[in-house]
Amino acid sequence: MNVQIMHNPRCSKSRTTLQLLRDNNVEPEIILYLETPPDAEMLTSILAKLDMQPRDLMRKGQKEYKKMELDNEQLSDEQLIAAMIEAPILIERPIVLANGKARIGRPPESVLKIL
Repeated sequence: MNVQIMHNPRCSKSRTTLQLLRDNNVEPEIILYLETPPDAEMLTSILAKLDMQPRDLMRKGQKEYKKMELDNEQLSDEQLIAAMIEAPILIERPIVLANGKARIGRPPESVLKIL
């Protein structure tokens, strides 16, 4: 089984989710998305798998959200996706991809449903 985790090692939920996968005998491919941000195609695919709109995947409490004025409801999905690529810290984490599905690890146990 090919499992990927979009991981931020400084995030406790991300670390907990990674450990939970390993505790369940799953060694995922770790994507350090802050260093290697997903492209628009990958983000669009993840959003479809999560059945979410771009704004729903954004961390609205991040200073970048306010600085980039992303609360503007007139922004298109493409503009919001471009903002997440430009400032990947805006992307909610962790995201686990497995079996053609995706889950956000909040709570971490939710990712077990797609394994």
